[in-house]
Amino acid sequence: MAINLTPDLAPALAEELHGKNAAQVLELLASRFAGAIAFSTSFGWEDQALTHLIFSQDLPIRVFTLDTGRMFNETYSTWQQTLDKYKKPIESFFPNTQKVEEHMTTKGSFSFYESVENRQECCAIRKIEPLDRALERMRCWVTGIRAEQSDNRASMRNVEWDAKRGIIKVHPLFDWTLDETTNFIRTNNIPYNPLHDKGFVSIGCAPCTRAVREGESFRSGRWWWEDASKKECGLHGTASLGTPTFGSTSFSTAATEPHSQ
Repeated sequence: MAINLTPDLAPALAEELHGKNAAQVLELLASRFAGAIAFSTSFGWEDQALTHLIFSQDLPIRVFTLDTGRMFNETYSTWQQTLDKYKKPIESFFPNTQKVEEHMTTKGSFSFYESVENRQECCAIRKIEPLDRALERMRCWVTGIRAEQSDNRASMRNVEWDAKRGIIKVHPLFDWTLDETTNFIRTNNIPYNPLHDKGFVSIGCAPCTRAVREGESFRSGRWWWEDASKKECGLHGTASLGTPTFGSTSFSTAATEPHSQ
């Protein structure tokens, strides 16, 4: 029987996922949204942990990535190592060629340093439009978001309703700490981006990512030239108030305020 996708599904699903670990969450979601569930990876620590759980359990969850054309070589190497280890496909979605050409022709290679508006325009072309295509006909979107990553993400929920796309969104590692995540990576011998060992904790496009200095926040390495309140790209929506853990039954109806992977 097809699931009726409405905002009311979020609290019911949060209740059903209550008390389950990440592997159990993924298994339930794969069954509940069979043929219409996808996981987006950018090959960071969290995404590699989820990729391992999906591939090692042979779960029928599509795994895809957004290749913006501005990624680090280390990210491509991690991608290849992941393919070599698991022998499973990772779909790639590129930005619209014509839009990239027009943007580069009119604004050049580094317009995102000039204003928040220019940077958001670049993110919209290289990330948001490809994501929308990747999620077409999907009913559940799995991400590697953790509450600990930023104040914005701490206000999100483990189960959300993405109002923009009309899709259920679940973060199976939402209440994991960074130590738990990295220990899981090492214990299971999971390939990870070597930039993490050089102080890069959140890895996106090369021109927009730097290593985090001692005492800086998790998100300080992304768009470091901007005000902290604006440092998101629009991939993820904000959540309403509540307690953001799988140990609770809270949920959110995601708005269109920006968050980033």
